[in-house]
Amino acid sequence: MGASIIAGLALLAIGAIAYPHRPAACDSVFAGYQCQPEISNYWGQYSPFFSVPSDISADIPAHCSVTFASVLSRHGARDPTASKTAAYNATIQQIHKSVRNYTGAYAFLANYSYTLGADQLTLFGEDEMINSGIKFYDRYEELASTLTPFIRSSGEARVVESAQNWTQGFHAAKVSDRGARPHGDSAYPYSILAISEDAGVNNTLNHGLCTVFEDGPDGDIAAAAQKTWSNIFAAPIRKRLNADLAANLTITQTIYMMDLCPFNTVASPTGAISPFCALFTEQEWHQYGYYESLNKYYGYSHGNPLGPTQGVGYVNELIARLTNRQVADHTSTNRTLDSNPSTFPLGRKLYADFSHDNDMTAIFSALGLYNTSTTPMLSNTTVVEAEQEGGYSAAWTVPFAARTYFEKLQCRGEREEYVRVIVNDRVQALDQCGGDRYGRCKLSNFVDSLGFARSGGNWAQCFA
Repeated sequence: MGASIIAGLALLAIGAIAYPHRPAACDSVFAGYQCQPEISNYWGQYSPFFSVPSDISADIPAHCSVTFASVLSRHGARDPTASKTAAYNATIQQIHKSVRNYTGAYAFLANYSYTLGADQLTLFGEDEMINSGIKFYDRYEELASTLTPFIRSSGEARVVESAQNWTQGFHAAKVSDRGARPHGDSAYPYSILAISEDAGVNNTLNHGLCTVFEDGPDGDIAAAAQKTWSNIFAAPIRKRLNADLAANLTITQTIYMMDLCPFNTVASPTGAISPFCALFTEQEWHQYGYYESLNKYYGYSHGNPLGPTQGVGYVNELIARLTNRQVADHTSTNRTLDSNPSTFPLGRKLYADFSHDNDMTAIFSALGLYNTSTTPMLSNTTVVEAEQEGGYSAAWTVPFAARTYFEKLQCRGEREEYVRVIVNDRVQALDQCGGDRYGRCKLSNFVDSLGFARSGGNWAQCFA
């Protein structure tokens, strides 16, 4: 699809799908969020999606064609959770009661009113997902121009709405593609299978079944790692804020003040950088981003004994789709849905799933990505950047509107298909299955490398 067509999609979408698309000044279809990347790439899971640098070209190799493409996506940018929005509001109220003079970079606080909502997708987040749908169509146009993806979403409202926004972008791209057949796609609006997040429901897009993981001591590992690091990096920031404001902020409230930078930024329809961001230095943002990475790594990745197991069910569903065989799993898969061709069809070439950051982190781990052979265990006393951690950080892996592509390639002169995994435009080396210079593994080798997932991970420990 031509660049001029992509550039015009924001306007086309208004007429084609009657959707009030609001172009975000800092956001784009291909590069993602580009305002002040020296800080916005270090907001952890609160960073808006940005194209992550890759050591391997993400271009489709010239001698290959894509035969299968599946995206696993996080929802778009949202308001804080209900508990956090209450805590943030209380922090602002404390400042307003304590501070008499606001000077310099703090001047905006004098008239700042806390207006953030709770849990809902923001207008900026909606645009992120529209852009994501456009980008997926453009990358896989050869398949997408004639096919409709099968779409699933975890049942939380913001996740379902993100899936809907993604389909709007995908459809707008298809409408603008004169080579698409049938032109305009009569299947739109596409069906979305929303899987309930109610307690006890098997859902590979939302964890919750493994009781030892949810309620046992493993659930405290991430908080302990973060506490150790926050006492190191946030203490001097707290001292400075209290010297400047005399607001008697705690370490926790100091981090809340940092949280208000990304949350107020994505509350802007254009993603305008919030004045909260200027209260902290670039070094402090690197430290903050690492604080958030500790949460994901020790909460849902290889730093938690049961973290990777929470992603096993999804990986086994992916294997089924890649190999066109029934799902073989005894963990979190929903057997009622996965045994029904209408709710888990095999033999399709395009799929799209929508989930959360924690679940995606667990899925990456169950796939063997960012394991200790490429990603050393994260220190809780000093910053280690993503480049030194095999490409791992919360911002590089699960930002708002994160997307991972699983693609199969048929390449000239090869009988067996290849598999590639691309996380936010960064091609994974797939060393665990003998990845080549293009990041490809033969399908059989890729499946063989997933023994942890195929054996159920450590699911037996979930109910000990």
